[in-house]
Amino acid sequence: MSMSNIHKISILAKESIHCGFNLIPHISYTLLTTLHSTTYVLITDTNIAPLYLQPFVDHFTNDINTSFPDPNNRPRFITHIIPPGETTKSREGKAEIEDFLLTNKCTRDTVILALGGGVIGDLVGFVAATFMRGVRFVQVPTSLLAMVDSSVGGKTAIDTPLGKNLVGAFWQPEYIFIDVAFLATLPKRELANGLAEVIKTAAIWDESAFALLESTSATLLDSLDSLPTLSLSALSSHPLLTLIISSVNTKSTIVTYDPKESNLRNLVNFGHTIGHAIEAFLTPYLLHGECVAVGMVLEAEIARGSGKETGLGQVGVGRLRRCIESYGLPTSLTHPLVLRAQAQALATSPPAPLMTIDGLFDRMSIDKKNTGSKVKKIVLLSRIGKTHELRATGVPDEEIKKVLAEGVTVVSGVPGGYVKPSLPKPLRELPGAAEKGPLPPQLVPAPEPVDATAAQTANGTGKLPHSITLATPGSKSISNRALVLAALSNGTVKLKNLLHSDDTQVMMAALQALKAATFEWTDNGETLIVTGSGGHLSLPLQGTELYLGNAGTAARFLTTVCTLVSPSASSTPAQTISERTIITGNARMKQRPIAPLVEALSKANASIDYLGTPGCLPLSIAPTGLPGGTLTLDASISSQYVSSILLCAPYAREDTTLVLTGKAVISQLYIDMTIALMRDFGIEVTREQDPDSGQLLNVYKIPRVTYKVPSSGEFTIESDASSATYPLAIAAITGTTCTLSSIGSSSLQGDARFAKEVLEPMGCTVVQTATETTVTGPPLGTLKAMGEVDMEPMTDAFLTAAVVGAVATDSGKGGEGGEGKNVLRIRGIANQRVKECNRIKAMRDQLAKFGVETSEFEDGIVIYGRPLASLKGGASIHCYDDHRVAMAFSVLATVVDGTIIEEKRCVEKTWPNWWDDLENKIGIQVQGVDIPPSHPPVPAPTVTPSPSKLLSPSTTPSIFLIGMRGSGKSHIGILASRALCLPLLDFDAHFASLHPPSLRTFVQTHGWPAFRAAETELLLSLLSSHAQGWVVSLGGGVVETPEAREALVKFGKEQGGKVVWVKRELEVIERYLEKEGERPAYGEEVRDVFKRREQWFEQCAGYEFGNYDAPGGGVNADAGGLDEEIERFFGHVSGLKPNLAPNVLKGSEGVRSYFLSLTYPDVTPALPCISEVSTGVDALELRVDLLRELGSTSPIPSHAYICHQVSALRRTTLLPFVFTVRTVSQGGAFPDDATKEASDLLKLALRLGCEYVDVETTLPPHLIKEIVSLKGTSHIIASFHDWSGSVAWDTPTMSSTYAVAAQYGDIVKLISKATSFWSNFTLQSFVAKHTSKPLIAINMGVEGQLSRVLNTCFTPVTHPLLPSKAAPGQLSFVEIQQALHLSGLLPSKKFYLFGTPIAHSMSPTLHNTAFTALGLPHVYSLFETTTVGDEITQVIKNPDFGGASVTIPFKLDIIPLLDELSPAARSIGAVNTIVPLPTGKLYGDNTDYLGIVSSIRTRAPGLVSGKLRAALVIGAGGTARAAVYALKAIGTEDVYVFNRTAAKAEALASAFQGEGESRVRVVTELGKWPDGVAPSVIISTVPANATTTTQTPSAIYLPPALFDSSLKGVVVDMAYKPSQTPLLQLAVETAPGWARVRGVEVLLEQGYVQFEEWTGRRSPREVVKERVLERYDQSV
Repeated sequence: MSMSNIHKISILAKESIHCGFNLIPHISYTLLTTLHSTTYVLITDTNIAPLYLQPFVDHFTNDINTSFPDPNNRPRFITHIIPPGETTKSREGKAEIEDFLLTNKCTRDTVILALGGGVIGDLVGFVAATFMRGVRFVQVPTSLLAMVDSSVGGKTAIDTPLGKNLVGAFWQPEYIFIDVAFLATLPKRELANGLAEVIKTAAIWDESAFALLESTSATLLDSLDSLPTLSLSALSSHPLLTLIISSVNTKSTIVTYDPKESNLRNLVNFGHTIGHAIEAFLTPYLLHGECVAVGMVLEAEIARGSGKETGLGQVGVGRLRRCIESYGLPTSLTHPLVLRAQAQALATSPPAPLMTIDGLFDRMSIDKKNTGSKVKKIVLLSRIGKTHELRATGVPDEEIKKVLAEGVTVVSGVPGGYVKPSLPKPLRELPGAAEKGPLPPQLVPAPEPVDATAAQTANGTGKLPHSITLATPGSKSISNRALVLAALSNGTVKLKNLLHSDDTQVMMAALQALKAATFEWTDNGETLIVTGSGGHLSLPLQGTELYLGNAGTAARFLTTVCTLVSPSASSTPAQTISERTIITGNARMKQRPIAPLVEALSKANASIDYLGTPGCLPLSIAPTGLPGGTLTLDASISSQYVSSILLCAPYAREDTTLVLTGKAVISQLYIDMTIALMRDFGIEVTREQDPDSGQLLNVYKIPRVTYKVPSSGEFTIESDASSATYPLAIAAITGTTCTLSSIGSSSLQGDARFAKEVLEPMGCTVVQTATETTVTGPPLGTLKAMGEVDMEPMTDAFLTAAVVGAVATDSGKGGEGGEGKNVLRIRGIANQRVKECNRIKAMRDQLAKFGVETSEFEDGIVIYGRPLASLKGGASIHCYDDHRVAMAFSVLATVVDGTIIEEKRCVEKTWPNWWDDLENKIGIQVQGVDIPPSHPPVPAPTVTPSPSKLLSPSTTPSIFLIGMRGSGKSHIGILASRALCLPLLDFDAHFASLHPPSLRTFVQTHGWPAFRAAETELLLSLLSSHAQGWVVSLGGGVVETPEAREALVKFGKEQGGKVVWVKRELEVIERYLEKEGERPAYGEEVRDVFKRREQWFEQCAGYEFGNYDAPGGGVNADAGGLDEEIERFFGHVSGLKPNLAPNVLKGSEGVRSYFLSLTYPDVTPALPCISEVSTGVDALELRVDLLRELGSTSPIPSHAYICHQVSALRRTTLLPFVFTVRTVSQGGAFPDDATKEASDLLKLALRLGCEYVDVETTLPPHLIKEIVSLKGTSHIIASFHDWSGSVAWDTPTMSSTYAVAAQYGDIVKLISKATSFWSNFTLQSFVAKHTSKPLIAINMGVEGQLSRVLNTCFTPVTHPLLPSKAAPGQLSFVEIQQALHLSGLLPSKKFYLFGTPIAHSMSPTLHNTAFTALGLPHVYSLFETTTVGDEITQVIKNPDFGGASVTIPFKLDIIPLLDELSPAARSIGAVNTIVPLPTGKLYGDNTDYLGIVSSIRTRAPGLVSGKLRAALVIGAGGTARAAVYALKAIGTEDVYVFNRTAAKAEALASAFQGEGESRVRVVTELGKWPDGVAPSVIISTVPANATTTTQTPSAIYLPPALFDSSLKGVVVDMAYKPSQTPLLQLAVETAPGWARVRGVEVLLEQGYVQFEEWTGRRSPREVVKERVLERYDQSV
């Protein structure tokens, strides 16, 4: 590139910034001729080096050789490559570069080039600032973010564990070379990431650049693909280059005037105060620019909230948000990108903290820009291109919280009673700026704004008057109509007072996509210039859908607009049929009706297809045009259908007559509004009259004419009358006065009647002129109930009327039962059931929270008003994402204390700055409220639950099951839905309900093609309506159509849906289908069907579940088999119950974790001993490279073989799996050259739900990234194996290897080979310095065994029963525990049983057997005393106290000695387990209930995972309380309690009433059950001798009718002796199908839980059970 095409920008009085394309030759020439040195060092990373390093080497080498002919006098050009990513930007990374420079004898004249993104620039710049006390350096940024931000200004820094960029220096580069050609290889997301900074600088400094960003948003991101083909002149005028130059100019100017960030330089931190706080939580899952994008919008909202002082209004905020969104960047904390990043962060090991408002403030407090006080520095905009002051402004935390919080609370009070505190005095003139020459326009002092409102007083008292005057935003209804009219017109018109909202933005975006018009903002966004196409519309870009969110008006208007689209000019008639426009929306929009409009257009020969639920969006619309003539439309649901046709009818092929039918035309005023607006744009619509009576008919005639813009060239949108109801209602309900200056009797909108027809009859004084309305409310609490009102002309205002009616009681008098003077009966609002939500139901549900009674009828609602003082305070209002609901209840909140509006942002639909105006213009204080997420409890308790912090059953992406008919989808769906507490939908049954009588009949009647079409249509509907919170079992052939396959794939990739392929042996499926006759026959062989579908199942599914027959003898009964595996698999892949090893998650607390490396070639023969060999470990490693398939000579096992191996192993254990493929060079058996095959196996592991997948960092980076992108809830172990030991622990290479692995892995695994015993200490030194991720660091070989002992995270172990060790020097779990004890790292602990009498207790046998089996040095002994006294107190305070069991009679007496109690112990009122916590506190728990739950769970898992109808507890003592608690915990609907002393049973039932959903009911006779529902679980908690099967007065009689033999239930007798109690014997005789549990077995189950609470290790159940039962049998 010639010098004339290089743009040079001055910074700090030097033209050191050079911008252009293809600058490498220029860089070489410039540095060699202007920065003389003996050594040039280029530092880059492993991502950039393959792309650009060689051209630099070639050009520098050539130029050096040419310019310096003497070989002895030539400068050196050397390069250094470091790992990429933020983890390299550390103290260790800096030291590694410095060591490289010193090793290469670099001196003070060295010039260092930083080639890379922001990490490279920051790190290398800091090295240059400190190396040899400062050397020259040059920035060559390769990312857009670095080009426009980090490379300019001289800031350099590294990260520390306590935060980003906390250690650094200001060190200006000699040059900054910005080569835009580097961006051609930048991923789109990274480009958008950088554009966030470009948007930032434009927003604070350069409005023209901002306008360019707005106008090029549709093409800019894709324009880089064509860079290599552009001419030099085209490159020089490329919009991206223009934007970069603007951005760099801005920053260079700011840096020149403020090099050390004293004031002006604050401005480039716009969006960063909040953005950096977000980044602290979500990096690296959310990029820097994405975090700043959210921060910019939120900080702009803060400026809007102080709009009286800053001048920023909704226009500026709206432009900023829309510009950011147009580049795919997030704009809120609830944006899908942000939520996905939060989910990814929470899935790390250990989990990252959940991002909360308090957490964000904590991060802001340690930001370098803030002082940690209750004020944070925020850059406030005054308009686009200008800031409020020439520095950041101190903003109180409470103002920041308002924009961060999901909800708000409206502080009850009188309008005008609250005045927001002023901002600090602004800095408008930069000190010393004039001395540096002519000032840029941005630095010219502006006159101080005058705040007229602040000057208002009442009679000189200094108080604001209780009289408010304001204007409301432009009408949504008129704004949307005006946009369509202007777009269809032939000419240019200026639209003023256009509503800036989500709805209007959606409409504009859709019209632009149809090329209906071009839009340009002027007057700082106050005016929209629309240049219409005259009705010449085009198809959207191929593959583009018009997404309309929840904008119902846009959806209805655009349905007809899209029929006007012209087919492609080159299209043949046949091609035209396939050309379609797709309009779609969010989940609620896909439920809102549009059928009457579609039917009317279809009858007029429009081609419109439903792509989802019939009658709703999405729609596929062909470019057929409107024929005109007579159209008939049902107008009884929505007037918008009428307006849609009216607006487009002038472009029909002939004049149109529109005939409206239906029971009653709804919202006639909105139809009249449309006709009036059409008249303003030159079209006169005629409404026919009855010639005899003169009565207006529902027949309209529309001429075929082109719209013309108003002669003035301008059109002003009237203020929104629906929005006007809220401030007027506030005046009415608070007894104050409000004047609206922009809405009156001449309004086109029906809601303008609200003041006269609703508020005035309620006792308000209303004065209304043509353009102004004033309402004065009666004294507080004296609104009158008005009886009945017809609100059909103003349906949207009914919500406002409803909240006013809630306190209208005719001077506070009237009954509350529906009679009397307090009734408000609103009719004519039936259409409000199909708005953003069912508004009638919403108002009823939310008014009930205030204690207001309501009822509803066919087209309305009845409100029974209450005296104001009787309303309940503290209501938390769910808004259903409906702006009208939120604003209506904010009215009621002004007179009811503590009201919370949960979804504050839904008001953005029509009044985005409502909360600001409520505070600033109306004078009612608003406070931000953090709304905690709702997490319904999972009924089945587990010992170590690890549910996602973010997901709940209602919000988790749905699970769709696919697979062959007969594979078990329905059964597995039932169990999965029970386990996850998700509703189940069986697709075939659902289809049959929609197409009765049956699926089989449908196929027989209509044929397979028709069935497939209907099946696909239903699937598309379900993927929309059931996208979250469901388990859906699909039909076997759902994958037969391409549309269905595409939809399933999209659901998985874009919505996070879980599509699971249920697999089963083909032979089993064939046997099943031979007997099954409910569904239609295939008409072909089952094997042929499977062969055809197999690839489609694999394509559509993200996961595979093996429903294979269990191998003989391999299933561990205690593990629960298939039922437990279903719960584990679906709990894990859904994220609701991730099956991650708890001890790994606790690694930061010093807890050790282990996995067992299985070395079997085939695991199935070893299944019976898996429990024994896995004793003590946290996970099992499946060494896939060691598997060998019978009959195969290939070293690579087939996917089918691996699936069966995993499935067989899963039926035996619930431990997490580590899936490993180790190559020969890494010490394994997998071929080194089979890279793709290894990658495919690792992807298979994720599909199979393996919890940990070992990924070698030596795999190609693109494959690693692909695997990581698929991980879901599973964790990646990023590993590196140096089999030779050539990479020492204290070398930069090992640190670089760690950095690379930390980029990809949740856990890092580094394996070397010990060269001596001392290698282990070098390793430990390395571990101490590398703490960003959990680390497995091990030396192989005998000399390295100490490293295995000292390793804390996931140490691989072996077992004597395994065929071989997986690696040299591998130790068993027991050996490591013994070594830890001998080295003092595992001191012996003492455990006790407290109680009396306890001489015959089985607990010592239970726990000591477990300690011995695991190699733990602990001892469990009896401690018998008569009281809980000093002896026990002294024992539990000893340093060697490890824990204790507590039995009768001390379960209550022990509680005062404890610091904390578990929820179970508190509810049960007793403690049986003491656990000393790491904090030194003593924790009391009750594991009796878990012993009961586990006993039931292992015998009948279906009872625990499903809804248990009824259960019985016999007894009313302490153990009975534990039994009731257990039954409630597993979700039992009815818990029956029987006791000989009825009063005690009543007391027990009473104690548990109100806790959860279960009912506790007393029964007075065994065998006679309430409502005839017999119990499926029976638990006896009384001594065995207190029961009998023969009727005697001295014992509880157990009748034969006690058991329902038709059920497969569980009976538990808590009595230890005798072994066969009367209850258990009765079960044998009368209910042989019931599982029986002895008291000793419950003791074992609760003991297993105790053991794990004490040691963090699972008890070796088999050996313990065998030993305990052996001793028990000897004693009974």
